[in-house]
Order: sequence, then structure tokens, then C-alpha cells
Amino acid sequence: MARKVVIDTDPGIDDAVAMLLALAAPEELEVLGIVAVAGNLPLAQTERNARRVCELAGRPEIGVYSGCAQPLLRPLATAAAIHGDALGERLNLPEPRMPPQARHGVDFIVETVRAAEPGAIALCALGPLTNIAMALIKAPDSAAKIGELVIMGGAGFEIGNVTPAAEFNIHADPHAAAIVLASGAPITMIPLDITHQVLSTRPRLAALSALPNRCGPAVATLLADFEQARASRFGERGKALHDPCAVAYLLRPDLFSGREVNVAVETASPLTVGMTVVDWWGVTGREANARFMTTVDADELYGLLTARLARLP
Repeated sequence: MARKVVIDTDPGIDDAVAMLLALAAPEELEVLGIVAVAGNLPLAQTERNARRVCELAGRPEIGVYSGCAQPLLRPLATAAAIHGDALGERLNLPEPRMPPQARHGVDFIVETVRAAEPGAIALCALGPLTNIAMALIKAPDSAAKIGELVIMGGAGFEIGNVTPAAEFNIHADPHAAAIVLASGAPITMIPLDITHQVLSTRPRLAALSALPNRCGPAVATLLADFEQARASRFGERGKALHDPCAVAYLLRPDLFSGREVNVAVETASPLTVGMTVVDWWGVTGREANARFMTTVDADELYGLLTARLARLP
């Protein structure tokens, strides 16, 4: 039976690839809806891009909802210099024809979780956690009904990629991340410690380019552009595959390993705001609140991505 999942995302290049991976595996993941959030780009662009990706995948029946346009307490700081309008300009995807859903994305999350049996719904968060935090504020009871919340975000031993201390998704809305981690929901974190192990090497991109469909070469183009945009800043780690790792975890959790730990988020310090403080050795005595992944079989993960994308148009 396919696992029921709601995807919360801010596409963005790697978010788009993650969405395609999820939509390529309907017998394994039943995507109930996609909720856009401001993050990599402003909300109007992330919502529009989510619909573009659904159409690229041949899945226009998937409902796309607009969520929150601003972080809870901080001004929005996007990564537009990296993500730009790659889906429109580089892939030349037209304006989407499928309409956006009228319901607010936070309401969709709350109503979907509440209507399901306990543990039946997984949430997959690929961007800032604003929508998830707002859903938990609006409906605290929903935390106990979530089957699993898989978050691409944070860092332990890898530290930060947007500041010396913080990873982008958590830094974009640290107050939301703190609320989510304190909610009691069953959380799995896919941090930079994982994503920096999964690199879009030339042979891996060549395998995607060789797929006899439109989605494989499109993903290869996007990931090559993603690397180029980040190469001067991150070097080899500019090849890191971020958001698709969270969807890969939903499909193949056996590829990952980690530890149950306490994760806290810094929300006050101007130097370290957004830092995920991982109590790896249990020195604080705080109760574990997340399964924090640190190792992955990168070859198997990239093979999974390529094999699933081959199923798309």
C-alpha cells in the first residue's frame, strides 16, 4: 500500500527534483497534495513552480496550495540568486495551466492530518518550516496524529551553508523550526551531513541525461545549473543533492542511518541564529525529539533517483 504524504516545499531547483521523485513513485507514495511556502523564492513563484513541476511530471491532478508568504518573526530572505527562475528560463516550462487550490495550505495540512487515522499521514518538509509550525499552532492535537515528519534541514557536524552556523531552511525561519522540534511530532531530519555525501557527479548526471523521456534530461539540466550557481562558493559541495534526499528517505529508509537525539534551534544569537544544536552524546539530558540521520548509501540513492525518474514522461 502506498504511503500517504503531503509535501511542503519552496521550489527552487532541488525541490523540483524532489517533487519529481515523489510523483514518479505512485505505488509507493500517494501524494495527497503539495503546499508551497516562501523560502528559496517568494511564495508566488514557489506556488507557480510547484504547479509547473506537476505538469512536467504529467500529474496535473495533484492539488497545489499556497501557504505562508513570510517567516513567523523575521523578514523573508530568499536564495533567488541561486534558484532564480530556472524552471521557466532554463527549461522553458510554460505558465502552468492547472489552477491553484483556493484553500490555504496550512488549513489543508491541518484538515488532512485530522481526517486521517493516527499515523496514516507523513509530512515531507523541503523548505522553511513556517507552514508546519503554523499548522501545529492552529491544531496542536495534530502533532500526535502525524505518522512521520521528514525534514530536509539543519546540520550537525557539517555546520552551515548560509551562515557559518546555520543551514538555509532552518535559518530562513528558525522560530518555526523551534516550534516544530518542540511539538512532540515524530521527526526525522535529513541534514547537510547527509546531503553533502550525495553529489551530482558527471557520470550520475550523464545517466539522467540519457533517459529517454523529458524529465530525466530536464533534471540533469537543473542539477548542472544548480552546481554551477554554487560552485564558486561551495566547491565540490556545490554538487550536493539536498531535497531529493528527504523523498528518498520516504522511499528507502534502509539507505540511511542515524541516531535519536535532542535537537534545539538557536533563535536569539546574531552570530548563530538558525543553528541546529545536536546533542549527539546526550550531554544535556534533554529528551530526544528527532531521528537525526548522518550516513547514507549515496550510490544507491542516486540509482533510486535515476530509476524512478525513468518512469515519468
